Amino acid sequence: MAEQDVCPHLDSIGEVTKEDLLQKSKGTCQSCGAGGPNLWACLQNDCPYVGCGESYSDHSTLHAQAKKHNLTVNLTTFRIWCYVFQPNTFFFYFKFGHPLKAVPIAVAEEEGSESEEDELKPRGLTGMKNIGNSCYMNAALQALSNCPPLTQFFLDCGGLVRTDKKPALCKSYQKLISELWHKKRPSYVVPTSLSHGIKLVNPMFRGYAQQDTQEFLRCLMDQLHEELKEPLSECSVGGDGSDGEDRRDGDRSPSEDEFLSCDSGSSSDRGEGGGVGDSELLIQDECDGVRSPAVISEKERLKERRVPGSPLRGGSQEMDEDADVDTAAEEGSPERRAEDEEEPAASPNTEPDNEASMAQPQSTPCSPVRTLQELHPKLSSSPPRSSPLRSSGPAYSFKKAQLLLSARKKKQSHYRSVISDIFDGSILSLVQCLTCDRVSTTVETFQDLSLPIPGKEDLAKLHSSIHQNLPVKTGVCPDTYGSQGWISYIMDSIRRFVVSCIPSWFWGPMVTLEDCLAAFFAADELKGDNMYSCERCKKLRNGVKYCKVLRLPEILCIHLKRFRHEVMYSFKISSHVSFPLEGLDMRPFLAKESPSQVTTYDLLSVICHHGTAGSGHYIAYCQNVINGQWYEFDDQYVTEVHETVVQNAEAYVLFYRKSSEEAVRERQKVVALANMKEPSLLQFYISREWLNKFNTFAEPGPISNHTFLCQHGGIPPNKYHYIDDLVVIVPQNVWEYLYNSFGGGPAVNHLYMCAICQVEIEALAKRRKTEIDTFIKLNKEFQAEEAPTVILCISMQWFREWESFVKGKDNEPPGPIDNSKIGVMKGGHIQLKQGADYGQISEETWQYLLGIYGGGPEIAVRQTVAPADPDTLHGERKIEAETRAL
Repeated sequence: MAEQDVCPHLDSIGEVTKEDLLQKSKGTCQSCGAGGPNLWACLQNDCPYVGCGESYSDHSTLHAQAKKHNLTVNLTTFRIWCYVFQPNTFFFYFKFGHPLKAVPIAVAEEEGSESEEDELKPRGLTGMKNIGNSCYMNAALQALSNCPPLTQFFLDCGGLVRTDKKPALCKSYQKLISELWHKKRPSYVVPTSLSHGIKLVNPMFRGYAQQDTQEFLRCLMDQLHEELKEPLSECSVGGDGSDGEDRRDGDRSPSEDEFLSCDSGSSSDRGEGGGVGDSELLIQDECDGVRSPAVISEKERLKERRVPGSPLRGGSQEMDEDADVDTAAEEGSPERRAEDEEEPAASPNTEPDNEASMAQPQSTPCSPVRTLQELHPKLSSSPPRSSPLRSSGPAYSFKKAQLLLSARKKKQSHYRSVISDIFDGSILSLVQCLTCDRVSTTVETFQDLSLPIPGKEDLAKLHSSIHQNLPVKTGVCPDTYGSQGWISYIMDSIRRFVVSCIPSWFWGPMVTLEDCLAAFFAADELKGDNMYSCERCKKLRNGVKYCKVLRLPEILCIHLKRFRHEVMYSFKISSHVSFPLEGLDMRPFLAKESPSQVTTYDLLSVICHHGTAGSGHYIAYCQNVINGQWYEFDDQYVTEVHETVVQNAEAYVLFYRKSSEEAVRERQKVVALANMKEPSLLQFYISREWLNKFNTFAEPGPISNHTFLCQHGGIPPNKYHYIDDLVVIVPQNVWEYLYNSFGGGPAVNHLYMCAICQVEIEALAKRRKTEIDTFIKLNKEFQAEEAPTVILCISMQWFREWESFVKGKDNEPPGPIDNSKIGVMKGGHIQLKQGADYGQISEETWQYLLGIYGGGPEIAVRQTVAPADPDTLHGERKIEAETRAL
């Protein structure tokens, strides 16, 4: 920064600490008594004055003019204002422990004043110590560390890394990134804290056994999303722009303590548990290459160990249309249905061949194509709940109570995080019946693409189908061998095992990454034992399944499926797959409806596996963002390598970043506008997180100031105390350029805590206290009764949801009481189901809860002189234990 750009009055600042300013921010104007926010403190040496700003009487300015004290600091944003040297006003920020520094808007802030040599010195070249077969973790962390959008978020938006969820893995990751990218970096670090946290999240990583790096990546990113996710405002969900796509729906029940495995490419915790049933997800059928949806329970995934994973990670929103194939397939734009519709399966009892575990390989036949009714946990939540407050209506029929389950759950919530913003994309998948031409369309969210590596025969079919524009099907399913069945399957397995042991140069042509992508997106014929169950025909029909990318992610993670697990053995596909370092074009695989403008990607990092399916070693090759050189990260050793070494690597996981010269030019324009130092009468606040997107994304999307605003346009009370971590001040000319270029908003010129939200919070707290106090009082009276004439039952599932709400663990109240799961119709009456999960309450307690939430049905257990039923005693003990906990 040139000397003439430095304010000459900086020398008049006395010694100021952060604690001093924070203490002053809690005070009032010394002239009129006005409170914050946006009080101003005089920075003149030994001057303790604090005055109000332009929102009140502007006593801070009057003080400066009278005393000739030129510098003052905003106690909310720590922005410095000089009354004399005004051109630089908007670019001074108070940095504790060192002099003030002018920071351009579109350039990341650096700590401390640094020499030019320090600025040019490469960072991020820190190794990681192997702490016991942890190369899978070290390689994954180094690959992620060299993804600028994610790393810059943790470096520049550290104030946004907040969570109250255990084990606070985001904090451990933030600390690790800070160590890796510190200017005084050590030669290596020991990632003990993060390793401990991931083992708490997923027990499969405990101990010192070798693990799969892709499974680790998925579990890590799922947990980071879970800890950092925030609900989208209605404006963000319903408005234009990318936010409508960049969302993950739903959340697990707060009472569900079981950690979910990431083995099949599932998100660890995206779905509402709630005991409704095992979650379903989309998996790739490994035995025939057909990307057919199949059903697998979370419990089964917990048993599995080493499954390279599913290509489609996320929920599916199904859309159906009855249209001619030309209209549906060529013109696209299928109409989204209001509800998800299940496509009946041809064989409901079939199990998926999900690249079975090394410990317990599966040999079950392939599943026919089916569409999911339940969304994958990553996107889905339970069905919407009814209104939280309902008056007690007419008596409930048991049939109506059973139907209530699909309508009682919480309203579907939309969530986003820095993880979903960076890595989430979506795929448009279509299945067409070749008899009636009906097309079933599904939108599926993915966080990585798991691509098959085609063999010699598959490549020939693939290239032939591309030239002839025909469907292609690679691989073989055990059920397609005809009358010979298992004999043919075993013989083919032996053949493939022998082929896998022969070097790829001996038996097959070179495979490119584009070949793998083409194999994944190729159309699949659904016929024979894998016919399509058509909803319109109500029969099994021949069909075609094909898919395209609907929205491309900012960073595209590609996983090559090198590991195969058969009935009697496991093996690794060691074929070399060539991949481009620059210019990976995804346009051939893009749907016509796609809003993505940038379709070209450059390689950031690649994870390689050396060894066999049973054992081996992971390393990572990453391009340094500062000097553009490639480096090999082998645990604690970091070595510079030539790009040809990278190109010859045996890639397993690749990270590609969108490449856009236009985005670079946009940043340069903003820097130029900021350096103009044009005086303006208005100051604008902009989301710090969106500004990080602007600095690192090729397509940052509309300005998203709703991340720090409530629906009323103010600051939510829970965010007000750290609002300076959420916003950045920009001059008027910069704001106008960004707004005209990207849209979004809203414009914010004044920060204030929302009084409406504060009243709502106080009302909610009062409601919770009233409900919990009343319940405790009524239940104590119930426990004091020696022989109650009537005892009523309540579902413990609903009770736990209500308990989470009144204890403040869940912000939304539960839906209507749902006793349908604990009752059974016998002899025209509703009776308690044997072994049901229920609790016992008094009639007064039932009427109190029913009056607030409604629901039903009422299930009574009448007291008799006979010995107490074990189920009855069990239910009483449950409620008594819950009351003590309350």
